[in-house]
Amino acid sequence: MKRRVSIGLAVVLLLAVVAVIVWGRGEDTAQGATTVRGVIGSEKQAFFTDQRVVDAFARHGLKVEVDTAGSRQIATTVDVGKYAFAFPSSSPAAQKIQRDRKVTTVYTPFQSPMAIASFEPIVALLRANGVVRKGAGDYDVLDVAKYLELAGTRWDQLPGNTAYPARKNVLVTTTDPRESNSAAMYLSIVSFVANGNAVVSTPEQEAKVLPSVAKLFLDQGYTQNSTEGPFEDYLSAGMGKTPLALIYESQFVDRVVRGDGSIRPDMRMLYTAPTVYSKHTLVPLTPGGDKVGQLLATDPELGRLAATFGFRTTDPKRFAEVAARAKAPADLVDAIEPPSFETLERLLDAVGKRY
Repeated sequence: MKRRVSIGLAVVLLLAVVAVIVWGRGEDTAQGATTVRGVIGSEKQAFFTDQRVVDAFARHGLKVEVDTAGSRQIATTVDVGKYAFAFPSSSPAAQKIQRDRKVTTVYTPFQSPMAIASFEPIVALLRANGVVRKGAGDYDVLDVAKYLELAGTRWDQLPGNTAYPARKNVLVTTTDPRESNSAAMYLSIVSFVANGNAVVSTPEQEAKVLPSVAKLFLDQGYTQNSTEGPFEDYLSAGMGKTPLALIYESQFVDRVVRGDGSIRPDMRMLYTAPTVYSKHTLVPLTPGGDKVGQLLATDPELGRLAATFGFRTTDPKRFAEVAARAKAPADLVDAIEPPSFETLERLLDAVGKRY
């Protein structure tokens, strides 16, 4: 009898240890649903907390809980071992996590190109000065090469400027490059153009472009650590404070789809030429995390919901259904790849040291 009790106790203890281990990796089972915990970029929080998304995961037996962090932080300082999946907003960050964790499978269920939120008077002024032009489709683009020539000039020095005679420099408002993925994507774009339209890939090229690209950040003064910050300033404070704001396309499209009146008639979205796609890449760290990645990549309902939040999904038709309302193009031809994670990190660190 004592032997049976001992064996039974050992089994109970073993199951308890297994449960602790599984929970520690971001998974737990309660009331018939498996709780899967992940760490994500903050721009996806609204998607994961939307009740329709919660219900869609629940139909597959999952309760997905998320913490947020910057993509750079997720790749470098966050203890991803506590989670079932890591879901940064850039492929370089995901590649580092994948290498560090020796993960063979990743999922890129949706992506979003970088864009500029502006206003019709600003767009008209920049068009008159050769900085804004039409893209391959019926949409406006900000020519980054022309913009770099103009950056540092004061708005009130532009010829024929009566719409926005502000005594501050022509600069795109970004987030803090030391913390935010969107700023890193912006750095990818401007460094490409400053490097003679080539991806920066060597220390010599880094040194060559650093002075000009660092100035684009430093001359802004204070910058916020999340893209929601400058976008909210754009929406609420208007043209006076934020004439040009770097955003994810998904942010603008999401607001248009909501129809809440936050996008007013004079507001415009520009695409940078070239642009970079911020590829939201999920790195599964447990079987539960892998299931989340599979569902995001293949489930029609989750794909449809992602499109309503402005994300471009693996099925272009889903995004096309909402893109027309925001006058977003179905495809962007002038798109480039960011530098490798290591190159981008060195550039970001070098810019950060100049603050």
